[in-house]
Amino acid sequence: MLFPEHDIRFIAVNSGVDSANQQDNDFTPFLNIINEFYVKDSSKKVKAVMKQKGESGEYLTTNPPYGYMKDPDNPKRHWIVDDEAAAVVRHIFAWCMEGFGPSQIAKKLKEAKVDCPTVHWMKMGRNAPAKTPDNPYDWAPRTITGILEKMEYLGHMVNFKTRKQSYRSKKKLENPQDQWKIFENTHEAIVDAETWELAQKLRKTPRRHDTLGEANPLTGLVFCADCGAKMMNHRSRGGTENNPYPSDFYDCSTYTLAHQKRTHACCGHYIRSKVLRELILETIRAASTFAISDRDAFLEKVRSASQLRQAEGAKETKRKLNKEKKRISELDTIIKKLYESFAIGRITGERFDCLLAEYEAEQKALTASVSEMETQMSAFAEDTDRAKQFLELARKYTDFSELTTPMINEFVEKIIVHAPEKIDGDRVQEVEIYLRFIGRFELPVTELTEEEIKRQEQLKRHRIKSRERYQKIKAGEHAVGQPFMLTCKCCGQEFASKRTNTLFCGPNCRSKFYRQEAAESRSRECTCENCGKVFTTTRSDVKYCSDDCRYEGHLKGQRIRNAARRAKEVTPAAPE
Repeated sequence: MLFPEHDIRFIAVNSGVDSANQQDNDFTPFLNIINEFYVKDSSKKVKAVMKQKGESGEYLTTNPPYGYMKDPDNPKRHWIVDDEAAAVVRHIFAWCMEGFGPSQIAKKLKEAKVDCPTVHWMKMGRNAPAKTPDNPYDWAPRTITGILEKMEYLGHMVNFKTRKQSYRSKKKLENPQDQWKIFENTHEAIVDAETWELAQKLRKTPRRHDTLGEANPLTGLVFCADCGAKMMNHRSRGGTENNPYPSDFYDCSTYTLAHQKRTHACCGHYIRSKVLRELILETIRAASTFAISDRDAFLEKVRSASQLRQAEGAKETKRKLNKEKKRISELDTIIKKLYESFAIGRITGERFDCLLAEYEAEQKALTASVSEMETQMSAFAEDTDRAKQFLELARKYTDFSELTTPMINEFVEKIIVHAPEKIDGDRVQEVEIYLRFIGRFELPVTELTEEEIKRQEQLKRHRIKSRERYQKIKAGEHAVGQPFMLTCKCCGQEFASKRTNTLFCGPNCRSKFYRQEAAESRSRECTCENCGKVFTTTRSDVKYCSDDCRYEGHLKGQRIRNAARRAKEVTPAAPE
């Protein structure tokens, strides 16, 4: 009816349909139904074949993903690594570890003039799924996202990732991950499992660029200890009337959002980013150094932290486990024989009920004990493997002098910041740093060196001075910007300074003080070669305690030399 209404004549030569012929028009609906059944049946058969192929371990994809190519010897069941493209894939994962997002990675590849996947496949003579772009280096962020999400780069075959709603539809729909068919280690991996898993974790946490144009590597890792919410980072350049100084700190997001709404919830948990990064670096450095230097002690420390005993304890648990499993099997046999004795009348019903209750109670207790010990054994092995993984990660880095973004992403699992407390006038704040594979790791307590003790004392004096200055300002005894009256460390005279940590009244006193200090460090005790008196000097070539001794020593030396010369002249020469 559609074609005649628009004055159109429809002719299908193969089907013998002509809209101008009324008899053909009457048969056309039945013909369409038959064709529909045929297409539906063909689609069903194709799906069955594809399902059989996918479950048998054949690749269902027409083309391998970027970084692989078909093996000429076995194109249906094996892929080989495309070295050029695989190097690009590894760079993409490395940049992801450094905290770069898909858009930034795409920009880097474009600047480096790396061919996009479509152009690369065409250069290799392979059919590309898309048209050739105008710019051969035009990487799209969605392409980077797809590469970072593919499990194929782990060396696994993944089938049934997509489906179609109907044979009529060409749109692909994503299947849930539990419906995927994964065949592990079917081809060579391009990235390792730890890198891939970490990339997935990083992709779940969006990282926005702040006013400084930088993405914070600690985003999503810092949490409040009281409410469990994420800590919010605040950074500014400063230089404004309301905010003259640059700032970079964290506080509780619950507190910040509630404060903006003029309400009260949680507390600030204020901590500077510089302090937090120093704590992270020190924790990573200490744990890695301890793990590398003393491997056995490190493994034992990890095991004890998870409330498991050392290897001897695990052996004892295994022995006990085997014994209790054997007893459970024996109880099954005993209960079976008990039923037989009751059936033939050897024991009474009361005796049967009493014995059965005892055996079943024993068997139930043993089953619970076996389940607990099996859990302990699996946890023991798992903790050991995780500790070894951390050890391998620590050996990967040779320089722990600077905290980098890849180091944060690979080592840190989460950070929990507690509310600050006042202890003896000092602000003390607990920070829990959980590392990957080993969790919160506490190092064995070691004695502080003299330099560390000296540094701690200096920090304590600085805190005392800061508190005193704050108290004076608070009490009105001192105004902000007013110079402080201090005492020179060298000459002892009072002088004015805008800083509270100034030690000297001028450069002359500063130079004199450090010269004296250097001279004192070089001082040594000597014995006078003339009079034998012990004296102190800062010079390395001094032999006498005074000028008189030096004069007398020179005279004695001259007399000795003259006597030796005269004796040589008087001595007759030996005969020839």
